[in-house]
Order: sequence, then structure tokens, then C-alpha cells
Amino acid sequence: MKEFTLEAPHEYIQLNQLLKLLNLVETGGEANQSITEGLVKVNGATELQKRKKLRPGDRIVFEEQTILIKAEAQQ
Repeated sequence: MKEFTLEAPHEYIQLNQLLKLLNLVETGGEANQSITEGLVKVNGATELQKRKKLRPGDRIVFEEQTILIKAEAQQ
């Protein structure tokens, strides 16, 4: 399982941005297509919203990879 940490002051990341940022897809268009084709699950449910706001605690599954969204540790 991969972990993605949201850094302050960010409260969320959009689903399509996450797929691109983690290099799970090559382009933003490929990310959007994968989402609209129902290939991505968020918290166990198929997600069709390209810009779904992902927050700490959310779990994403795409192509047999699981990503957990975490919050930056407070100091």
C-alpha cells in the first residue's frame, strides 16, 4: 500500500490530480478516462467524479494498487 501525505495548508487533493501525481497514469486525460470508466474505487465504492476531493483517511484502489491519504503530522 502506498501512502500520500497532504501537506499543510492543503485539506484535500482531487482524485484525477492524485493519479497523475503518483504516476499511476501518464496524463490527466488518462486519469479522467480511467475514472469515468469506473476503474477507480474510493473507500470501497466505484468513484465517477473526476475531481472528487480526497481527504485524510480516504483509501483509493486503482489497478490493484491501494493508496491511503494521510494528513501531515502536526508539530
